[in-house]
Amino acid sequence: MDRLTSLTVFGRVVECGGFSAAARRLNMSVTMVGNHVQSLEDRLGVRLLNRTTRKVSLTETGKYYYERSAQILADLEEADSTAGALSSTPRGTLKIYTSTAIVRFLLPVVSEYLELYPSIALDMNIGERMIDMVEEGYDLVIRTIPPPDSSLVVRKLTPWRHILVCSPSYLESHPIPQVPADLANHNCLQYTYYPYGDEWRFEGADGAQASVKIGGNVVSNSAETLRHLTTTGQGIFLAPSFVVFDDIASGRFVRMMPDYRAVEFSINAVYPNRSHLPTKVRLFIDLLAERFAEHRKWMT
Repeated sequence: MDRLTSLTVFGRVVECGGFSAAARRLNMSVTMVGNHVQSLEDRLGVRLLNRTTRKVSLTETGKYYYERSAQILADLEEADSTAGALSSTPRGTLKIYTSTAIVRFLLPVVSEYLELYPSIALDMNIGERMIDMVEEGYDLVIRTIPPPDSSLVVRKLTPWRHILVCSPSYLESHPIPQVPADLANHNCLQYTYYPYGDEWRFEGADGAQASVKIGGNVVSNSAETLRHLTTTGQGIFLAPSFVVFDDIASGRFVRMMPDYRAVEFSINAVYPNRSHLPTKVRLFIDLLAERFAEHRKWMT
């Protein structure tokens, strides 16, 4: 028999002063009440109750066992109540990992979230490494590329594309590429975690796929490093749109090959398990999705 149920039944027998009264309280047959108590006694190898035709009373061992088991059941009920409160009201610490490139879009959402839910504490780490979110205890990872672990749950926040850019100074000494194949003759600044390695992929105006194997003298996991080197005329950067949008608008960068679009990616909210998603995580993801939708037009 279920041990916790038996403990509950035993407690009711003691509190009600008999099997029949406990059975009525529990909406259970008297026989079943007796079976639960008997199961406990058999398991412990001791008698917990002295039974007569008129009443039951605790043995010395039964008295000790009742006091301890009543406290255990009370603690369990409190734990259930606390867990229920946590599931309806976000509390505790939200641990997030995200990439440097999207921090400026994430921070306003974080500020809004903390104002909405003041009982939440935030543990936010920023970097470019590929983390093991389960091993390191992260509730949520916000990424610009698909996670390598296919067992994780991925919610797309907004699509985005790379944009091929360089500085005006770079074009003073290099011909402007017209088609992807031309990039093989240029110094291409590479992002370490670009999903296709040194094969840059594009879609033509007619939807046809095109790719080129590129090379260059810099590989980095920092988009900001590649952006800076592009600014100084060091090479061509296949850059996330949200990293270089302002540079294009100001004229610091020139957008090249407008007839070819880089393949589409998405900014994703990644979390370990779809079942019993904590309220603190679900509410943050919902707010992210709503706010990132506002960036969608220019990200694509």
